[in-house]
This record gives sequence, C-alpha cells and structure tokens, in this order.
Amino acid sequence: MNSPAHSHQPAGRPSGGMGPWVDQFLPVAGQTGRNYPQTLVTASFVRGVLFRQRYLILATIGVALLAGLILTLLMTPIYQAVATVRIDPYEVNIVEGQDIAPGLATNEISRYMETQGSVIESKKMARRVAETLDLADNTAFLGPDTMDSRPDGVDDKQWRAERMHMAVAKLRGGITVDIPLDNRIVPISFRSSDPAIAARIANAYADAFVLEDQQRNIEVNQYAQQYLQEQIVDVRARLQDAELAANAYAKRSGIVRQSSGENAGSFFGTPSSAPTITGANLAQVNQTYTAAKADRITAEQRWRAITGTPALQLKDVQQSEVIQGLQRARAELVSDLADLRQRYDDDYPAVTEVEAQIASLDSEIGRTASNIKASIHREYEVAARQEQALLGERNRVSNATLNEQDRRVRFNILEREADALRNQLASLLQRFNEIATAANVKTGTVTKLDSADIPETPVSPNILRNLLIALIGGVGLAGGLAILRETFDERLRSLEEIEERLGFPLLGHTPFVSEGDIAEQTGNRFSPLMESYSSILTALDYSLPRNKNVLQFTSSQASEGKTTTAVVLAMSLARLGRKTLLVDADLRRPSVAAHLGHATPELGFAEVLLGHAEQTDALLPGTPDNLDVLPVATTPPNPVELLSSQMIEDFIERNRGEYSAVIFDTSPVMGIADSPLLARHVDATVFIVEANSVQFGQARAALKRLRGAGANIAGVVLTKYRALQAGQSYDYQYRYYHYSPGEKD
Repeated sequence: MNSPAHSHQPAGRPSGGMGPWVDQFLPVAGQTGRNYPQTLVTASFVRGVLFRQRYLILATIGVALLAGLILTLLMTPIYQAVATVRIDPYEVNIVEGQDIAPGLATNEISRYMETQGSVIESKKMARRVAETLDLADNTAFLGPDTMDSRPDGVDDKQWRAERMHMAVAKLRGGITVDIPLDNRIVPISFRSSDPAIAARIANAYADAFVLEDQQRNIEVNQYAQQYLQEQIVDVRARLQDAELAANAYAKRSGIVRQSSGENAGSFFGTPSSAPTITGANLAQVNQTYTAAKADRITAEQRWRAITGTPALQLKDVQQSEVIQGLQRARAELVSDLADLRQRYDDDYPAVTEVEAQIASLDSEIGRTASNIKASIHREYEVAARQEQALLGERNRVSNATLNEQDRRVRFNILEREADALRNQLASLLQRFNEIATAANVKTGTVTKLDSADIPETPVSPNILRNLLIALIGGVGLAGGLAILRETFDERLRSLEEIEERLGFPLLGHTPFVSEGDIAEQTGNRFSPLMESYSSILTALDYSLPRNKNVLQFTSSQASEGKTTTAVVLAMSLARLGRKTLLVDADLRRPSVAAHLGHATPELGFAEVLLGHAEQTDALLPGTPDNLDVLPVATTPPNPVELLSSQMIEDFIERNRGEYSAVIFDTSPVMGIADSPLLARHVDATVFIVEANSVQFGQARAALKRLRGAGANIAGVVLTKYRALQAGQSYDYQYRYYHYSPGEKD
C-alpha cells in the first residue's frame, strides 16, 4: 500500500495495525481527554487572541480615544504659575552663635527638603496666604456661586470664617511643591482657571514661606536668649553657695592646696591639677624610693652575677686601665725573661731580678682585681641601706596621706560641684554673648529666587496626554474584554487543542477553502487542500491494517466537512490503485451524489440494504477508476432500524473482501443515533472537527457518545483550519505542504 509524500507520519511509528501506537492515544473508558502539559500564555495564543478579537479591540480603543477627546474638549482650561525659592540647609555663619539649631547630617538632607515641602503645603501656610491676599472676600477666587451661597442663620463673622475655611481648602488643593533630587531650588506651583490669580497666589506662597523662615529664626533666637539669661542667674547663685561651702570645709579640715602656675591666685581647681602638700610629698618620696629600689636591684643582681667568678675574669677588672697597664708591664717582663733565658741560666742575677719583678706584678694585679670586686659588693650594700631608709619614710608619709584622704572625700565632692557650676556658668555666658552678637547678622535658610509670571497657555487639559491616557485605558479595557470573551469561547481552533483537550490523536488538518474554490483545489493534486488530504490518508494508512478496512467519517454537527473529507480520501485511495467503496450512510440529509455532481438517483443504499436492488445497479455512473459510490436515493422512514439491523453487518462483511477500503459518510453524532449505531460495526471511526466552529463541550460529548457505543476512534481531522485564527504566523497556511509540480522538495 503506497502513501503520498509529505505526510505527517512521526518517525518510529509502526507502519501497520492499530497496535500500541494508536492505543496509547485512545482514552480509557469514560475518559474524555488526556492530561498534557500546557502553557497558559504563548506567542501563538497572544497572536490568536489579537486576530480573533481584532474588531472588538479596535472598537474599544477607538471609543476610548473618542471619549478622551470629548472629555478633553469639555474640560475647563487650567493655568499654572510657578515661583521658585532657594533652600540652604547649611547656613553661612558669619559669627559664632548663629548655629542655634543642631547641625544637619548629610543623610538627612532629603528628609529636611521633604519637611520644607510639607510646610509649604500645610494648612498654616495656606491660611497665611489667604489672609495676606484677603481671599475670603475674593469673588474671582471663590467663585460667585460660593459667595452667594450663604446659609440661613449665619452672621457675618461666621460666614467670613466659613469662607476663609473654603479658601484655605481651595489653596491646599491647588498648591504643588516639587522637591528636586539634584538641587535645592524648590518650585512652588499653583493651578487656577484664572492665570492672574494663579500668579498672585504662587508669589504669595513664596513670600509667605520666606517670611515664615525669618520669623521662625527670630523666635528661636529670642527664646534662646531668654532661656540663657534665666539659667545664668540660677547657676551664678548656686556657684557662690558651692564655693563658700568648699572653702569653709577646707579651713575646718586643714586641707592646704599647693598652687600651680595655671591656678595661681585661685584656691579652687580640679583635684588632679592642684594637689595638697601632703600628697605632693608622698609622690616625691615614692618616686625617690622607686629609684632607690631599682638601684638596689641592679646592684644586687650585679653582685650575685660575679660572686663565684674569679676576680681576674670579671669584665670590670679586665676593662680597668690599671689592670691593663700592669698586664702590659708584665708582658714586657715576660718577653725580657724569655730573651735572658736563651742566653743565661736560671741562676743568673738578671734572670732572677726579672722573675722577682714579674711576681711583684702578679701580686699587684691580684690585689687590684680583688679591690674592684669588693667595691661592687660595697655598692650593693649602700643601695640596700638607702632603700630601707626610704621605705620607712614612704610608710610615714603614706600614713599621713591616707589620713588626709579621709578628710578630702567630702571636700572633693564640694569642690567638683563648684567646679561643674563654674564651667556651666562660663559656657552659658559664652553662649549668651555669641547669640546676642549673632542676632543682628543671622541669615535665613530660605530666599526667594524667581517670581511667578502670569501664564499665557494652560497646562490642562493636555490633549496629547489625555489621549495617551485614553489609549492606555482603551488598550487595557480592550485586553480585558478580549480575555473575558476568550474565556467564555470554547471553540476548537488550533492543532494542539485537538490532542490536548479531546485526548485523541490528530490525523491531520485541512486549510480553509471558500466554497467557490473547493472544486479548483480538489482538481489540483498539488494544491494545499489535496496535500493536506494526502497527509491525512498517510496517517490512516499507517494506523490501520489491511484487514481493518471499513471506515466511518462523522462529526458532531452538520457542515463540518466530513462529506468532503470522505469523498476526497476515497478518490485518493482509488487514484492509488486501491478499489474503494464510498457509501453515503447519511440517511437523513444525503449529500455525496450532489457533491460529485449527480442528481438524486432512483436506487441507493437503503434499497440495497432492504434487498430491493442489486448493489451494482445502485452505484453512481461515471466515477473514477477503482472508485464505487453508493448514494442515497430516497430517505427511509426508519434509518435507526436499518443501521441497527443485521442487514448492515451483512453489507459490511459482503463488501470487506471485495474492496480494499469501505468508507461510510454518516450523519452527525449530536441529536441523531445513526453514527453511534454504525460505529459498532465499522473497524474505525474518523471524527471530523471544523476549526473555529465546534465548541469543545460539544465535540467532547460527541466523542463520549461514540465511545459509549463501542466505537474505535482512529483519530481526529481538523477541517477548515485558519492559521491566523489559531495564532500561527501569517504565511503558515501558505507554506504548509504547498508544492507545485515544478518545485523541488
């Protein structure tokens, strides 16, 4: 069995039999589909939604733009005036004392600027501007309707207060302060339908903000001076009492402070900077004792190191100039003795005299070395006696100092209190002098930079911005409506949905062809329509064994292309040399004969089943070679009884062996029992689904009904497929197996 080229046959698929390949795609009993991994949003899905809902999207966007244009034209023009002020967080200090407030950290600059913006937009600032410009009585600002809407029972004072409240509210609603990130120039904007009023109010806000900053600085300075004066008087009185108390206690306790250069003429000072005489004596004695103890330790260690060492081996002895002179003299004598002994005997007088001199020098060297070693021991003894004497003196002075410390505890408390008050008073006086000096030279942190000019053109409505907003809103609304419409639309459109949602293999699909072009497409073997049918035929050929050659073509509803599919596939099989029987089994609305250009015959399928005519007499004449077509002549009154009787089974068995393929074109499944009845007798059922027409629920119900009747569903064919409707690229349907006889694959 040959198959056309360019098929959809997957690699590795078995070439014959329903077998395991078909079984893995067929749902089990009672199952309507398989679970396939799905991606909610894909490029093809977005393209499909945009194409299918293009009219809704364009209409929604157009209405939104039109509404935005109309609203823009109906809006009252609004003018914006802008005045600018400069804010300097870091003041320029001309003299000491201008920095009354604590310094501003670098990371606090943005918060400081935001705070200043909130001050400008505050209710207090709005009231100051309203009072300055007398906006409570300004009809142009409040509007004539507001001025004439005085409630009953409200006196003039109350009515003015209410108008002032309305003016403040309107000011706060129209003022805008933009805090920049890269500089300290703050624009103050005000919007109004009157450009002159907008400019006046923007300038008034800038002036009021500058005045507010100046008044705040003056108030802070005045408060600081008053507070410091009160503190100075209080601290001065407390300091006088503290000094008198400390002095009286020192007299009673006999505490005498030693005067230093920096405290000369003043009894009071810190305890560490002006110690008492007893404490100074203890420090001096302790310092002397420490030095004596160090000298004793050094002398002791020196003596202990040389106690067991011979005197002549001591370093001090060897480095002594006396010892070195004696040793040089002895060396000369030893040299002379050696010369004499070479010439004379030991008894020679000159030799004896030199030997006596050498012995005398040896004795002198020994005595001198012993004296040096003895002097080191005497130094150690002297240092030890000095240490003991100083230790006794230190103990005596320490006892006197400890006795004095008991009396100084209370004195130190009184002295520290007086010293703290003295420092506090000095700081207060210095700060007061600084603030008093800086009061007349202090500059504010806010200065007015540019005044607001009367705007000539309105800032609102902005037609481009409003149309852009309308466009964005329209796109969002159109997208929402499109998604909502897609949510409730369950029509099957794409190839992926067939297997993912229906749970059956897709045998192939045919492109959408208009009614007028079907004849031309089917007449051209290389047309996209015929190429797609060739692919479908190949899939069926690989799926069905030779002994399972009876097929049924049906759909869920009418006009889905099942008759065209059955006729074209039957003709394709006949063209391949396979003897094919095409049976019009739609006993309610037959269409095969008309599809092939024949009038309704006198004999047909029903007459053959009932035995009223021979099958050869009922076949349509003029059909292609290897193709027999059995049409429907007259529609019987009891099609269900015919299709459920033994006659249909006998008809199938009689033709199974005579034809290579028997194809039944049956009626739709929904609402009619013909197709489910015939499905139990045929070898396989091919289910036709029209793209963009059949609802998923309807197709699923039809397939479930066929499976319930025992049908063996070979697969699904998607007809009238539109690539753009399914979200494919524009040229997909034209590229799909579109070959001409002269083209190369």
